[in-house]
Amino acid sequence: MTSPIDIEGGGTSVIVDGEPGPKTKTEAAKLEGRSPGQLMWIRFKRDRTGVISACVVLFFFLIGLFAPLISKVYGKDPYTVYADERPELFDSAGVPVQPNGGISGEFWFGLEPGNGYDVFTKLIYGIRTSLMISVAVTIAVVITGILLGVAAGYLGGRTDFTIGRIIDFLLAFPSQLFFIASMPVVVSLFVSPRDETPTYVRVVALILVQWFLGWMSLARILRGTSLALREREFIEAAKVSGASSWRIIRKEILPNVVTPLLVQTTYMLPAFVTAEAGLSFLGVGIVEPTPDWGQMFSKASTELVMQNDITYMFFPGISMIIFIVAFNLLGDSVRDAFDPKAAR
Repeated sequence: MTSPIDIEGGGTSVIVDGEPGPKTKTEAAKLEGRSPGQLMWIRFKRDRTGVISACVVLFFFLIGLFAPLISKVYGKDPYTVYADERPELFDSAGVPVQPNGGISGEFWFGLEPGNGYDVFTKLIYGIRTSLMISVAVTIAVVITGILLGVAAGYLGGRTDFTIGRIIDFLLAFPSQLFFIASMPVVVSLFVSPRDETPTYVRVVALILVQWFLGWMSLARILRGTSLALREREFIEAAKVSGASSWRIIRKEILPNVVTPLLVQTTYMLPAFVTAEAGLSFLGVGIVEPTPDWGQMFSKASTELVMQNDITYMFFPGISMIIFIVAFNLLGDSVRDAFDPKAAR
């Protein structure tokens, strides 16, 4: 008599007359003695969608990291105003003379109507700007979520009550409207309204505003996980042995919240990318001449571009869709790798 059984990390085998089959024994021998992290990595490598998504995400990060080098090899930068440098490439309205936005062997993605920036270099620098801001926000949110969420869950009592009420209060804010309304206020703290705002001030303001209303969900998840963990036997054993609260949190709690932390991080970063792009699109984030994904969408929505060069929207639009979809699929794969029993 035979019956199928699941093999840890994927695949199936059979039990013959109540005894595990050869494949079962081989798989069990391979997995024996592996740590949870190693098992997670084995399951993740077997997920073709996850591996492809990880490669796509890595590709975007490499583009952002090496944007200056790519620009140097390409021979152009995102700040040259070709409408002034080479006016013969544009008509009287500032639209590229060549079809499809001036796409050619010289200008791979064409030229921007109006100022005439090179679209290819503007796109790769825009990816660099958006990812830099989003990664900084994600790091700040993760640190805050760990500190407050784990502290609230493990310590409990007044600490939990205070942090919980702060979270409830901040979650009541309409985040998108708050982002739009608070950006000028935050910027004005650094620069007088009469002066031109430096790019670094806008970057700092974007990070602060998104961080301020971005950490609560992660903190709630880590609080719930920490609440469940503090009742476990190994935590009680650590307390009996005389370990301090800090040591218990560092040695016992934190290693056991890595799973929800990684999964949530893979979902948060693309959300911050779209939020940052949305703020720049509305004119309260990054503005010209600094390249940015959202700023490119804002330019593409103007009447001049929409009527004369519809291809301009194609490159930032497709690149953002690919990045967001790949990162979300990566998040699903990481979740499934940590929890193989979860159904998609």
